[in-house]
This record gives sequence, structure tokens and C-alpha cells, in this order.
Amino acid sequence: MTATTSTGKKLIRLGTRKSNLAMVQTHWVQDALQQQFPDYEFEIVSMKTQGDKIQDVSLSKIGDKGLFTKELELGLLNNDVDLAVHSLKDLPTQLPDNLMLGGITSRENPADALVLNEKYQGYTIDTLPAGAVVGTSSLRRLAQLRHHFPHLEFKDVRGNLNTRLRKVDSGDYDALVLAVAGLERLGMGDRVAQSIPGDYSMHAVGQGALGLECREGDNEILAIIQAIEDPETRDRTLAERAFLRELEGGCQVPIGVNSSIVENQLTLTGMVASLDGQQLLKDTISSDRANYETIGYNLAQKLREKGAQPILDEIFAQVDRQ
Repeated sequence: MTATTSTGKKLIRLGTRKSNLAMVQTHWVQDALQQQFPDYEFEIVSMKTQGDKIQDVSLSKIGDKGLFTKELELGLLNNDVDLAVHSLKDLPTQLPDNLMLGGITSRENPADALVLNEKYQGYTIDTLPAGAVVGTSSLRRLAQLRHHFPHLEFKDVRGNLNTRLRKVDSGDYDALVLAVAGLERLGMGDRVAQSIPGDYSMHAVGQGALGLECREGDNEILAIIQAIEDPETRDRTLAERAFLRELEGGCQVPIGVNSSIVENQLTLTGMVASLDGQQLLKDTISSDRANYETIGYNLAQKLREKGAQPILDEIFAQVDRQ
């Protein structure tokens, strides 16, 4: 049951992580909802997730099942919040019982960004010299860039965005690979030296979009969420999530995608790579956008036929051994 404020307005509580980026994204959602529903009041409730608390260990070593979402989902299940705002790329494809993905907002640029130390200004990912140290915490980025640029040196980097930027500015790293969308949302688009082409680094499933999660059966909240949903982003990202779900991957598995819609035709390209970058499999499928679930499923099957499953099995085994 929706609470009310002292002014008699219905109160909707938006759950979010405490990070700067998460707060900026949630304020955007709050403003969009407030414009659509002036008779409601939208309150932000922030909390720290496990992924926020552990800053000195590689993400692949601590697992990714709900790493940035579990606490927000408990808030939903306990009725502490009414909807949760997630970076869609962080939201697992299998949600807890009684919760659902209620809507997906318009997507910012989903590409990966190259951020450079000042001594390499003017370079791109394909012109960096041999031995240049590139920081990334993503196995997806690491596997693809190792495949295309084996002459570069890659090192794990953790911490919030400002911490990472300090590390590249101080010379600890020559370059970083981050998300264009995150930098632009934080007003740091000038740090993007290059939007890395998809030929070199296909983006994460859902990257650049926000996912709004709610309780199943909460029709009032669902109707509110869907008022700010973007149908094109929804269809593209649900195809991407179906592809990832069928391959049983998470955000710390080297699986990448590109998607587009032209005249109701949805085209999805998917990639699976080995951690060392030696093997990289890729394929594309197109169909009517209404078939987004089937598109994702069929693309996963095509990559399995090409040999994706042994690559994934080895990755899961390596993660289990860590």
C-alpha cells in the first residue's frame, strides 16, 4: 500500500546505490517521474551494496550474482522501497521470486570509453604503443582487448570513478577503459578520448540503460514505471538479456553485444571470448523486434554451435578455482 506525505500526496520510494553515478541516475528517474505524476512525491532511499563495500578485490573473484543489486532487492521485498533503480548491466537476468523488471529507460551511448593519461593524449586504442598499461575491471573488456591488442599490458583497477581517474592521471595507468554513458552522466564526457568501436570492444548487455525493478503484482508502481519506459531500448536490451541468460553468463563473463533497430527489424550481434583473448566467437541475427526473446535465444544457440560452451565452461571453472 502506497504511503502518503504530510501534504497528502502519495509517496513513492526509489531505492538506489549510494555511488555518485547511481545517485545521478536516480535523480534523473525521480525528475522524469515527478513530471509525469505531479500528484505523487518521489523520495530517494540510498544504500550500500556488497559491490560498493568491497573495493580492493577483483569483481571476478567475489562473484557477481546480485553484487550491486541484492540489498536493493531486499529493500523491495521488505517494503522499504517501492522500486529500485539499477544500471541495467548490473541487474542479473534471473531475478528473485516476487520481483520483476518493470521498465527500461532510454539508453545513453552504450560504448566503452578510452580515457588517457596526458602523455598519451591524441592516441586511440589501436595506436597506443606496446607495453602501455591499460586498466579495466571487466573481463569482457579484457578478453576482447587482449584479442585485438596483445602488445598492450592490462591491469585490474577498482574503486569509484574518481579514484580510477586519479590513478590514470597520476600515471599508475596509461589508459583506462570505462563506460561512455557513466562519464557523460557525471558531466565528464570530456574525459572520453575515444568511443571504442564495437569491432574492438562490444559493450555489456544493457550498458547505458537503467532498469527499474519492482514487486510482482504491484500494478500501481508498474504503471508509474512504464510511463517513462523507452520501447526501443526495452526491445534491444531484452534481446541482449535473453542472449546472456541463455548462455548462463553474468556481468563478469566475457560476453559482449551490439544491437540496433531499423524499421522494426532488430539486429543483435553477440560475442563470447576466452579470458586470454585467444578465442573470440561472434555472430549476428536479425528478426522483427517483437521477437526479441527469440532473437537472443537463437543467437546464443548459434554461438554454442560455433563452440562457445567449452569456452564458457573453462571460464566458470577458472572462477570457481579462484
